[in-house]
Amino acid sequence: MARKVILDVDPGIGDAVAICLALEDPGLDVIAVTATGGNVLPDQASRNVQVIIEQLDPPQLPRLGAAHSEQLLRADNRHFYGADGLCGAHFAVSQRHHQHPSVKVICDEVRAAPGEVTIVAMGPLSNIALALQQPDLAELVGHLIILGGALAGPGNVTAAAEFNVYCDAEAAQAVFRSPVTKTVIPLDLANRILLGFDLLESLPDGLSRKGTLLRKILPCAFWAHRQLLGLEGIYLLEAVAVVAAAQPDLFSMERLHGDVETEGTMTHGATVFDRRPRPDNQPNMDVVVDLNAAAVSDYIRHRLNQGSREE
Repeated sequence: MARKVILDVDPGIGDAVAICLALEDPGLDVIAVTATGGNVLPDQASRNVQVIIEQLDPPQLPRLGAAHSEQLLRADNRHFYGADGLCGAHFAVSQRHHQHPSVKVICDEVRAAPGEVTIVAMGPLSNIALALQQPDLAELVGHLIILGGALAGPGNVTAAAEFNVYCDAEAAQAVFRSPVTKTVIPLDLANRILLGFDLLESLPDGLSRKGTLLRKILPCAFWAHRQLLGLEGIYLLEAVAVVAAAQPDLFSMERLHGDVETEGTMTHGATVFDRRPRPDNQPNMDVVVDLNAAAVSDYIRHRLNQGSREE
């Protein structure tokens, strides 16, 4: 039976690719895609979720959740992929008049299938923190996979903090301290997957929906990584999170106690994992400490390169 998943995203080119992967995998049943501000402003994130799903037009449409328009965030990534987060791709989309809030969609779907839903959180944890405030919801979530924080490496928005956690560190702290069953994929582990320019040559052609979407947005991702980061390839961090949901055996975990710094001036949003031989606190999460980089890369390439299931 396919695993029920909710994708909580802040699209973002990496999130768009991750949605493609999840919809393509027969082992995953994407029941909802919920928006949160992060890479882009909340309203743009909601629009982008609708754009991506409409472009892909999967056989079974997931529920869509809209970000809260007044969501407070400390940073965004519009300097990287543009104001729309998709490099100005300008996909046409119809305006929805009745949008369901992301938090409501998450709570509804978890309560409808208690213990069966995996949430893959690929942006700031604002929605997840609010959802987990609902009575007993933490016990009803089957698994929460969090893309965020750093285990041993530097941050990517400050010297100490990773972007997703930094954007809403208070929410991240609440989720880290929640009793929900969770796995954290730190930035420095996800960054081990760097995909080269040859990826573009093997994408589906422009006659397919997935090929049309990817060929329109991925070249800009390569350009931005080269111009802004000096890299001859791209990180698709969100794609790694989807692989963790689909192929957990490719990842090595360690039970650790994790928390988030919310008061420091230079360390706001830093994640702290107690790796001492005799920690003061009991472990509260699984943390990815190693991964099979070749196999993870192969999974991403295979799912992106093959023809879409709906065609």
